[in-house]
Amino acid sequence: MSKKKKRTKRYSGEDAKVQQAGSSEPVVHRYEAVERSRLGEWWHERKRMVKISAVIAALSAGIIWLLVELFQIVF
Repeated sequence: MSKKKKRTKRYSGEDAKVQQAGSSEPVVHRYEAVERSRLGEWWHERKRMVKISAVIAALSAGIIWLLVELFQIVF
């Protein structure tokens, strides 16, 4: 197996420019607006928390179901 040579050449693409402290070139920021419904906005803000809560609820329901089945077998 041959070793791959690491790339040592500096990237010189358009977005690789380093802004100098006294540069007269303006900085351009591009933003993209997204129009969401009320439900879509709510989901975008709380997506992570809802997913984590759903996983916790599913695990809790599974554990409770297993305990109920265990008690039915034992008693």
